[in-house]
Amino acid sequence: MFRRVKGEVLERERPIPYDADRSAVEAARRDPRAFEALYRKYVAQVYSFALYETRDQHAAEDLTEQVFLHALRGLPRFREAGDGPDSTFRVWLFQIARNALANDRRWARRHPQAELDDAFAVAAPSDPAEEIAARDLAARAWSAIDDLPDDRRRALILRYVEEMSASEIGQVLGRSEGAVRVLVHRALRSVAERLKD
Repeated sequence: MFRRVKGEVLERERPIPYDADRSAVEAARRDPRAFEALYRKYVAQVYSFALYETRDQHAAEDLTEQVFLHALRGLPRFREAGDGPDSTFRVWLFQIARNALANDRRWARRHPQAELDDAFAVAAPSDPAEEIAARDLAARAWSAIDDLPDDRRRALILRYVEEMSASEIGQVLGRSEGAVRVLVHRALRSVAERLKD
């Protein structure tokens, strides 16, 4: 099939590829329970993709669940197109998986976690007295943090426990970045003075 403009042949029109899932997608739009057919068809493929990307069975299972929940919620917005980003349901599903993986990796970079096996590599404390002193210092520090005014305590915890930036903390607390920096500075100073006593 050719497209003509003023009697001249310009180029051959590319037909929209047939999406084998078109009828299943339409059925799932009418009744969300029909989404199970799409789930059964693609769950192994999405899981395999996630497993190769994460190299972790549990993470792959969680990611697969996220992908299908997102797809089910987003099904009304899915549009089949010729060579666009949503060309077929399968492509769209894997785009969701790619985005979910990117989000998980972003989260992992911001919240690094050690493997449980790493705990076995930690040497036992050589001096029990030092261990007791460290625990006492930590208990006194948390007590000092608990006694801070609410805004200072929250700013300190968001900064050093949740590892948020001043901008993120400002959004959480409804304050400017400068105000957050002042809160954190004053909180640290208060805790340090309390520990000196």
